[in-house]
Amino acid sequence: MAGHSQFKNIMHKKGRADKARSKLFSKLAREITVSAKLGLPDPAFNPRLRAAILAAKAENMPKDNIERAIKKSQGGDTENYDAIRYEGYAPGGVAVIVEALTDNRNRTAGEVRAIFTKNGGNLAETGAVSFMFSHVGVVEYDAKVASADAMLEAAIEAGAEDVVSDEGGHQVFTTPDTLNEVAKALEAKFGEPRKSALLWKPQNTVTVDDEAGEKVIKLIESLDDNEDVQNVYANFEVSDALMQKISA
Repeated sequence: MAGHSQFKNIMHKKGRADKARSKLFSKLAREITVSAKLGLPDPAFNPRLRAAILAAKAENMPKDNIERAIKKSQGGDTENYDAIRYEGYAPGGVAVIVEALTDNRNRTAGEVRAIFTKNGGNLAETGAVSFMFSHVGVVEYDAKVASADAMLEAAIEAGAEDVVSDEGGHQVFTTPDTLNEVAKALEAKFGEPRKSALLWKPQNTVTVDDEAGEKVIKLIESLDDNEDVQNVYANFEVSDALMQKISA
């Protein structure tokens, strides 16, 4: 998880400097629209929409874009998107979970399969690798918001499952069912979190050499570049040398 989180941070930093930013906004807007359509258009009463808006804010998505995406959900001509999970293996035996929102299942399945194949991986059946991950909720805060002890105490009081604090910030883990409740309790004490979402957390990580690591990263980047793919999770650790190389 740690290595993948570091990798995602690098991807986002690189992405902000090029056309990937526009594609990222499009994906964030799609999630906002779908979330608002599935529930109420008010984030105060729609946890999924609230999480989508927090994700958009974290990427500095303009307020007008967010409001436009919410309004789009109320239109009669809004596209219908299905949430689909794909599972597979990357080089080095790394397990990969892909979450997508698509208006064409056949197209997306074909494209995801092609990306795995082209990059030395293989798409598997649903359930083939998800047992290696835990489906959890996470609430994140910047490190400056509170000390590790203060965050741990508040998280325990809120009913959280675990807390990881380091110089990068605080990650408070919950069960999927208690995410909204814990997030509200922490917000009352520390203010709005930088992130509140459901994710797939690897139970264990796979260590791969730099050659395989580069291939895994290329696969993940290719998946992330697909317009239907919303999130990609993998259970591998990246060496410090490779991290420096890809962040250069």
